[in-house]
Amino acid sequence: MNLAAVFAVMLAALLASASVAPAAEPGGTLKKIKERKSIVLGHRESSSPFSFVDDAGKPAGYSVDLCVRIAEAIGKDLGLKTLPIRWVKLTPENRMTAVADGTVDLECGSTTATLSRQERVDFTITTFVDGGSLLSTDGAAIDGVKDLDGKRVAIIPGTTTEGSLTAALKRYVVTAQMVPVKDHAEGLAAVENGSADAYASDRVILIGLGRKSAQRSKLSISRQLFSYEPYGFMLRRGDADFRLAANRALSRLFRSEDIVTIYEKWFGELGRPSPALILMYAITAIPE
Repeated sequence: MNLAAVFAVMLAALLASASVAPAAEPGGTLKKIKERKSIVLGHRESSSPFSFVDDAGKPAGYSVDLCVRIAEAIGKDLGLKTLPIRWVKLTPENRMTAVADGTVDLECGSTTATLSRQERVDFTITTFVDGGSLLSTDGAAIDGVKDLDGKRVAIIPGTTTEGSLTAALKRYVVTAQMVPVKDHAEGLAAVENGSADAYASDRVILIGLGRKSAQRSKLSISRQLFSYEPYGFMLRRGDADFRLAANRALSRLFRSEDIVTIYEKWFGELGRPSPALILMYAITAIPE
């Protein structure tokens, strides 16, 4: 028997053994999803255009659409004809706890993936990149951190924005008064009613808030970005199979034309995606 024939026999044996090997039963979160025949996803209330409650009272946004695609892919992987989604509203304060204790299977919001947060939860591959900025009224004349000296800045405590802004204030030797707010809606309200001179958050979120404001013609967003914010979806720590399933679904989506449709649906008015975002889609999609 020649070498080619030997290889052919060995290949045939490998394929035969692979074809009869039983499929591994899902464990962890995937097992729970299969047993309950539904997936529990967490969403935010006012983190537009990523994750918010629309006028019909339903979760909507860029992150919500991506998570729906993940749920559809997982349902197919588990051999389920349909996989209903149960949505749970989360806040900046309880989102990590809800993921860590199993209240939700996956968080679909606008959470920045950081090393410190990965001590408590895991993250999917990066889903978006943004940066911290400032929303203010035109009369406040705020175009960057240097303009915040003596000003009141609304901020959600415990967020990456708070840490980045605090570091930027020290770097520019600027003193500002932090005004704590519970969410984005309250931050916008603080600027509108004058209890704060600016609201600090991620730039795209600020754009979404400004567009919904009744005072939109009087609002402006600073050109300076004072932080780098790579978003990811939180899931329970140490659940490799579930993370793989979510990352596979996202990678396939990022390699398809569908991501263009989803981007244009939620960010089309902003123009073309930034070079950083285009690069993110290209390098984040993990090959099969």
